[in-house]
Amino acid sequence: MGDDDLERILSNEQRVIPSAGFAIAVMDAVRRDSTVPPPIPFPWKRILPMALVAMFILVALSIAGITLLIEYPLSQLIQWPKPRNAVGAAWIALSLVVTSLAVRLSMRFACRKPY
Repeated sequence: MGDDDLERILSNEQRVIPSAGFAIAVMDAVRRDSTVPPPIPFPWKRILPMALVAMFILVALSIAGITLLIEYPLSQLIQWPKPRNAVGAAWIALSLVVTSLAVRLSMRFACRKPY
């Protein structure tokens, strides 16, 4: 296809006429979208106090941790677990297994497709 062919194709002024139901379908879509209620605004008035409290707690814990590290060397704070804590570890492992099973069971019920 040469430039002459392209010029000939583009120079033909053909009138584009939409199909019969196109304008009606577009106007129906515009009306339908205009009746949709506005989105629900984010509840900043509820979140802001909680965020401020969380930031305050984070700063307080950071300051407490830094002062603890200043008072005691890190080698004194980190101690190897003693054998008596092995029983506690078993209970923690059991609770993790039970929690995992409960979550899997609830997800199985929640994701089941209705028949």
